[in-house]
Amino acid sequence: MSSDLFGFKSLAKIGQGAASDIHLVQDPKTKQIWALKHVVRRTEKDDRFIQQVEDEYAIGKRLDHPNLRATIDVFRKRKLLPPRTLEIGLLLEYVDAGSIDQRMPKTQLEATRIFAQVARGLAHMHERGYVHADMKPTNVMIAEGIVKVIDLGQACAIGTVKKRIQGTPGYMAPEQAHRDAITPATDIYNFGATMFWVLMGEVIPTAMPPKDEQSGLYKGAIERERIPLPQAPHERNPAIHHLLSKQVMECIQLDPAARPQSMDRVATRLELIADLIANPIGSRAFSSDEESRSDS
Repeated sequence: MSSDLFGFKSLAKIGQGAASDIHLVQDPKTKQIWALKHVVRRTEKDDRFIQQVEDEYAIGKRLDHPNLRATIDVFRKRKLLPPRTLEIGLLLEYVDAGSIDQRMPKTQLEATRIFAQVARGLAHMHERGYVHADMKPTNVMIAEGIVKVIDLGQACAIGTVKKRIQGTPGYMAPEQAHRDAITPATDIYNFGATMFWVLMGEVIPTAMPPKDEQSGLYKGAIERERIPLPQAPHERNPAIHHLLSKQVMECIQLDPAARPQSMDRVATRLELIADLIANPIGSRAFSSDEESRSDS
């Protein structure tokens, strides 16, 4: 049964966050379909969720890239009589696709091309002065080979020091767990952890591991020097191209300064690696001079 949200017809609830519902909505005049994130403030505890949507809108409107879900508009509705509430709705491009964890790539080449598109979208964010800060498989949507990075709920300006630990356990960079400044290198780490999961089917050891399966509790942030790096993907699975494996391992270095210098550089390397995977003869003949070129 449909309902009204900020003048749009809600067709279905298609997602849910910590304090938000995502609806599939339709403009009754144009019949255009959108996604709408809906948050209601009932108590002061909800203020941060309202602010998160406001920030998400402010950042999203400054971005314009085919590999990032478009941010369209924001709506607010205040109820003055008790019980007083504030509703906010964030109108977003509707992406009719599944996330990469639901639609796993069938080949290494397909995975590498997906990775390259994600990197291009994130590079655009960095060029505009922002960091996504929550890169993970569920935030990578794929429809007919086209990638859309979604969910700017934790996005922030480059150099932000957050008041609380934010990120996803299993993908979180050490600087996130220890509340250091968030930079493009943070996205590079999150992205490397995402690539590792897609290639190997498991999360890497991070400063904020997933919840303990028995207790359901986090064990807390681990000191940087105690975080072990996983074995390189190609060492466990020789079918994985050694340059793709190398790129993953460079992205998940604990020291931000040891990671690739930019996401644009990561994207360029991944595009080159995809070409090499698509051309096995060229891949076998790959010389040290060309490997050096991939690092430039």
